[in-house]
Amino acid sequence: MAFQAGGQRPEPRPVPESPEARAYLQDYAALLEAVSFPSFVVDNRWDVVLTNSAFTSLFGGVGPHPTAMPHDNFLRFVLFHPDAGSVLGEHESRWCLPMLAHFEAAMERRGHDPALQAVRRDIAQDPIMEAAYRHGLPHWIRAVGDAAVVSDGAVRPLLHPDPRWGATDCRIIEETPATLRDLGCTRLTLVLRETRRPPSAPRGRPRPRRAASHLSVVTAPEA
Repeated sequence: MAFQAGGQRPEPRPVPESPEARAYLQDYAALLEAVSFPSFVVDNRWDVVLTNSAFTSLFGGVGPHPTAMPHDNFLRFVLFHPDAGSVLGEHESRWCLPMLAHFEAAMERRGHDPALQAVRRDIAQDPIMEAAYRHGLPHWIRAVGDAAVVSDGAVRPLLHPDPRWGATDCRIIEETPATLRDLGCTRLTLVLRETRRPPSAPRGRPRPRRAASHLSVVTAPEA
């Protein structure tokens, strides 16, 4: 479901003006680094504010992209990076559709935000993704219910580059203290589960990069 989005590189993330806020984030980064599972902090645009080494290990093998690197903006990575499916298992149904639902909710709250508007324009560049967003997504949200826009507790498949994990599942845990929430941020941790999943491709064979216009889980309505 990823494609080469035509938007501009995301603007540099603003640094908190308060020295206390900057010091808090520095200490929070140290706390994140002590966690063995991939953990990261995003703001309300999904710009990535902090990550730990486990996050880097999980996503370190993806190729370069001008606007959708996982360390820059997680929303853009899920939707637009052609390598996203090499890490995010069942990429279209288990990651893209929930992220589109989150994006839709954000547009309802802050549709004037220039960063969100840029994502909307990039979605519109791909006819199949646009059809999914406008026509398929509402049906999916009605079918799934409130869980469509709740990440905390969701269990989703991962394809970890470390063979000790390989094809497995993770549970997404949101754990955001009040100070971090006041900064407009959310922390997410991908808790890797011991239960292994059958590999979706023979080990050692790289998954193909997905090209444009390939969302298949939701199709456009017939004319």
